[in-house]
Amino acid sequence: MTLTTAPETPTTGAPRLARSPGTWLRRNLFRSRADSATTVVVGALAVYLLFRLVQFVFVTGRWDVIRVNLKLLMVGRFPDVHLPRVAISLVIAAAVIGLVAGVVNRRQLAAGTSTHATMSVVARLTDLVERFWPVLLGAGLVLGLTSTPGPSLTVAGAIAAGFVGRIVGGALPKQAHPVVVVAALVTPFLLTWYLADAIGWDGWGGLMLNVFMAVVSLILCFPLGVLAALGRRSNLPIVRAISTGFIELFRGAPLFVLLLMANVALGFFLPEGTSPSTVVRAIVVFTLFTAAYVAEVVRGGLQSLPSGQTEAGRALGLSPVRITFLIVLPQALRNVIPALVGQFISLFKDTTLAGAAMGLFELFRVTEAITQQGAFAGQGLVAETFMFAGLLFWIGSYTMSRESQRIESKLGVGTR
Repeated sequence: MTLTTAPETPTTGAPRLARSPGTWLRRNLFRSRADSATTVVVGALAVYLLFRLVQFVFVTGRWDVIRVNLKLLMVGRFPDVHLPRVAISLVIAAAVIGLVAGVVNRRQLAAGTSTHATMSVVARLTDLVERFWPVLLGAGLVLGLTSTPGPSLTVAGAIAAGFVGRIVGGALPKQAHPVVVVAALVTPFLLTWYLADAIGWDGWGGLMLNVFMAVVSLILCFPLGVLAALGRRSNLPIVRAISTGFIELFRGAPLFVLLLMANVALGFFLPEGTSPSTVVRAIVVFTLFTAAYVAEVVRGGLQSLPSGQTEAGRALGLSPVRITFLIVLPQALRNVIPALVGQFISLFKDTTLAGAAMGLFELFRVTEAITQQGAFAGQGLVAETFMFAGLLFWIGSYTMSRESQRIESKLGVGTR
């Protein structure tokens, strides 16, 4: 006689009970009387504030001051005859960004870490919209306020250039990837020279000036901050003393004071006729100030690594320089991505101080000036102008934050 038994059912843990919306509300918002009262009060306040915001944006807000002065807000007093240079620069920048994205995706495909390999075209477009919806929202808002076809053509050209660059970058052989990296690093400076050839940096203004100062300062401050962090951990006393002095000096001084000194006092220490332009002074201050904070962030990442990493490199016969730049530093930078991006976001927002301290015609300085125009003076339009400027800065900051989270997820930051 043969006994038959029922097949064993694999256990995967306790069954997960499906929760209805009512159950979720009771558990999370109305668990007790105090929770219920808090939910009702905060919910009513949120609905009221949302209503007032929507009413202000679509009903009571007077946006003519933005529509009339949109060019000033975007590019300042940049001459109309040279605006095609701005459009060309944006298209070239988009092409280079697309090229870099294509190269990065191809390397991820080679390593088997790309998530786009099995995605359809529709899924990829959906992913791009989810990632960059704030930028698309801002672009749509600005284009909706324009009365000429130039900005729309520029945006269309930038999108097309980025798409073509993405395809070309994905098709380039591995040997050409270093060339793309060099081109990406050199392009901002070439475009800066191209625009400055039309009008000096001190003639720039609006959001373009804020972005320019932030991008150039970011490119310069990162390697300087990394070197300062390595110098502070150096075994050479003179290198360690210089690095420590640099970091503590610029971390201890307020940024606004440094900008004032660069604008007012720098001329007393330089020969007549050799003083750099105001924008250059601002970039130097932003670079040195942010580099000091980047140095401490990187130093924290270096200290978080176990000593076994260095010992393993020595066991392999690697030199101290190769151990630092091939083993230690990449892991340290990976661990401090959130703090680094937070510092870069602060740098982007701090560029507004250049208007108050140095008189540069950056975005927030423009928002103050346009409310004093004859057609808008005394009408209380500060809320409209500052809300528009704040939205532009939020779009840039939020996009950087979201991309930082995406990079952290890909690199497994915070996981072992």
